[in-house]
Amino acid sequence: MTLSERNVFFKSAIVFCTISILLALAVSYQVVPAYKTIGENTRRPGNIIQFFLGRLFEPDYFAVHVSMMALGIFSLVVLFLILSFFEQTSTPEILYISLFIFSLSFEVIRLILPLHLIHIIPSFYILVALRILLFARYFGIFSIVAASLCASGLEVQQTRNMIMVIIAATLIIVIGVPIDIQSWDTSLNVIYGFTSFFRVIETAAFLLAVISFFVASHVRGSAEYIRIGFGVMFALTGRYFLLYFDNWAGPIPGIIMLSFGTWYACSKLHRIYLWL
Repeated sequence: MTLSERNVFFKSAIVFCTISILLALAVSYQVVPAYKTIGENTRRPGNIIQFFLGRLFEPDYFAVHVSMMALGIFSLVVLFLILSFFEQTSTPEILYISLFIFSLSFEVIRLILPLHLIHIIPSFYILVALRILLFARYFGIFSIVAASLCASGLEVQQTRNMIMVIIAATLIIVIGVPIDIQSWDTSLNVIYGFTSFFRVIETAAFLLAVISFFVASHVRGSAEYIRIGFGVMFALTGRYFLLYFDNWAGPIPGIIMLSFGTWYACSKLHRIYLWL
């Protein structure tokens, strides 16, 4: 992928994020007041950290709403900054990182669940929307792994092929998983099958991405890649908080960790290629 093609993607993603934020804001006028009328949902997110913090904090749909909106705004701002700082810099890893950032803007799709309680939306459209969301999540995770593999020695010429492999792998997951559109938890995440399997995938991707950046430090002979690995660790942890928490323990630490980790990783990556 040429530099100009990559920059076209950045600009297109910025436009998409802007539109998604505007649509989410328009929907918010109806959804936010409706949170008070939603019946009590006893199903809470099943992740281990939420299990402990859930005992301290009650579910709050508005906190979840803030997390979704924060992810959309975050995607827009970061993609704009990436375009500004990397527009003339040929950095293979930044494309995959930007794909990860772009994938976060799709989290506003979760608003279709409470919106369905206000306007009866056909089940087909809800299912399609939720599969798009699931695709975006795992496409983003696999993109971060691709960035780490690229840093540790993946050939730059294989960029297009790598993106196609990510798309194919993600489609296999999205098409095959059963989704129960009638059941969702207090983090506005729909209930889908093979939950334990997906947790293993996310954990393995997290470890592979971080370790690969550490390996890149040895391969490339630059300690900056170790710092990038720590930045990615913070960013993925922040993403975890913003996606799977149903209270204010999610958006506040989540956006801080995601923002710091992304800034730290991108700033170190920019420093590396600034001297090349």
